[in-house]
Amino acid sequence: MSASLPGNRELPESQYDLDTYWGRVKQTAGITDPRTLFAGKNGLEHAKKLVVAYKQGEIHEMTPELWKAKKIVDSTLHPDTGEPVLLPFRMSCFALSNLVVTAGMLTPGLKTTGTILWQVANQSLNVAINNANANKSTPLSYSKMAQSYFLAVGASCSVAVGLNSLVPRLKRVSPSTKLVLGRLVPFAAVASAGALNVFLMRGEEMRTGIDVYPVLSEKDRARLAAEGRAENDVPSLGKSKKAAKLAVSETALSRVLNSTPIMVVPPLILVRLQRTEWLKGNPRFTLPVNLGLILGMSYIALPLALAAFPQRQRISAGSLEEEFRGRGGDGGMVVFNRGI
Repeated sequence: MSASLPGNRELPESQYDLDTYWGRVKQTAGITDPRTLFAGKNGLEHAKKLVVAYKQGEIHEMTPELWKAKKIVDSTLHPDTGEPVLLPFRMSCFALSNLVVTAGMLTPGLKTTGTILWQVANQSLNVAINNANANKSTPLSYSKMAQSYFLAVGASCSVAVGLNSLVPRLKRVSPSTKLVLGRLVPFAAVASAGALNVFLMRGEEMRTGIDVYPVLSEKDRARLAAEGRAENDVPSLGKSKKAAKLAVSETALSRVLNSTPIMVVPPLILVRLQRTEWLKGNPRFTLPVNLGLILGMSYIALPLALAAFPQRQRISAGSLEEEFRGRGGDGGMVVFNRGI
């Protein structure tokens, strides 16, 4: 993000009011905008130069070009490391990266082998995305990552295969209801395993804590600028396990909020469309229709889900461990990176 770039003058955090849900939705829609993927290396370097020029006082006010540069930087660079997130695992590529896997899981009539293979593919992608966008102040070891991966794969496959075998055995349910329930099995597997995946992949954060920082007042920012220091030069107050548990829990819930409409709405719409004369007479359109429904719902759901909680989370220092009480910044508040 732009905070990781050099300069002692910070850009405004957003064009929108991040204290409101719809303000965060608009902000998240910018960060997840797939058009930022086309910026490329040259576009990113140009955007970084513009941001640095503002932070070093060479550009005096925000312009549309500078807001665009900030959007490219924020959607590409990790807020903790300042390094670009690998393209397939950026939030701006989330819908495209998940398209094939989601379509595979929602394929009607999957057998056990196909169900397992697509659940493995989905959890593999989840692990990569969660790791790429996690808070980096507490890195996860490769052994812990492998352990988390296999547990998440086992959970998703168990739920999917178990429900697939259970639905046909329901005796007091009509065939049409069984059809709908069968199409919703992938949602149950993805929602449960997706949340579990976040807790497993970021378990080290909860065990050791994540860095929290004092919220700076305008006076503090002015003092830092006079000293030639940037906001990201402010040292951490320490690692908080309570902040980590909040960050991971909110991220897990946002994953469920994101997967729910994507895994529920397209299959239900497809069931209705498959009963129409048009799709009965043109079965070759089933796959593209399914892909279109999934992609469209993914772009709608992602900013709505990610905006449920702020990425830069503020919390009262008094609600954390004893060591942080009385050490908060402006208004007694501290801030930490929730991760995405």
